[in-house]
Amino acid sequence: MELFDTSKSILQEIKLDEATFGKVKLLVKRDDLIHPEVSGNKWRKLKYNIELAQFQKKDGILTFGGAYSNHLLATASACNRAGLKSIGLVRGEELNTSSNENLKRCSELGMELKFISRAEYDDRNDKIAQEAWKEEYPFYLLVPEGGSNFYGMAGCQELWKELPDEVDHLFVAQGTTATSCGLAAGRKEHTCMHVVPALKGFDALREMRKLLFPFLVDPDAIEESLSRVEVHPDFHFGGYGKWNEELLDFIRFCEQTYDLPLDKVYTGKAFFALIEWLKLQQFQTPQTVVFLHTGGLANG
Repeated sequence: MELFDTSKSILQEIKLDEATFGKVKLLVKRDDLIHPEVSGNKWRKLKYNIELAQFQKKDGILTFGGAYSNHLLATASACNRAGLKSIGLVRGEELNTSSNENLKRCSELGMELKFISRAEYDDRNDKIAQEAWKEEYPFYLLVPEGGSNFYGMAGCQELWKELPDEVDHLFVAQGTTATSCGLAAGRKEHTCMHVVPALKGFDALREMRKLLFPFLVDPDAIEESLSRVEVHPDFHFGGYGKWNEELLDFIRFCEQTYDLPLDKVYTGKAFFALIEWLKLQQFQTPQTVVFLHTGGLANG
């Protein structure tokens, strides 16, 4: 299906000032270009979940998200194109399908939106709550918020096939950790992976271990996958969904100077962290650095 074609995801080279950054070759993997609504890591995390729903002959996918969730929009769009139904459990019982453009678009794409209380939403990962949802919607595949399950990680792991063999450093924004876990599981031995959490006070490695366990099972394999993961925890700009003028100025600079659009929730912060990190390095040999653009522009 055309939706699962990654040919539009180019490797864009960013020309850096050699006097400041030395012999660094900086490439951006433009997953944001895959599809306007199912872009970036959303595409990769949904790919095998969609295929699983089709294989199990489910009617559609049941998933979770907030009012401005890119995951909800991506799921609605992907299911629409795959001939599947979709149900979105949305945080905030005071909302409706006309509350914002994101929810309107989800509804237009055929997603049935159910607005639940914040307390009910907070229990979305509880096993008892999930069994209740599965019992109520037996003909729907339940996919966690952000597509953060085994199939989401497997889709993200495939990204390595589209990158150069010699990648010294890979930077990625981090939310639910599904993308970074999939990448860590498939990481080349010589590549250092850098994760930039969008949440304040987020224990990235602990959360990655929790998500990786069903994927790798062997604790030693998990630790090996995480042995070359570096966390940059101080670029959240105040917390999830928060930003300041410094970040907005940086995002405008990147679009004007590099023709690189970034969002202010995830990719803007992660690319800011990458540039600040590069300024501090004194590489003795040429380095290839890849930034994964995980999309998110629709609501970012």
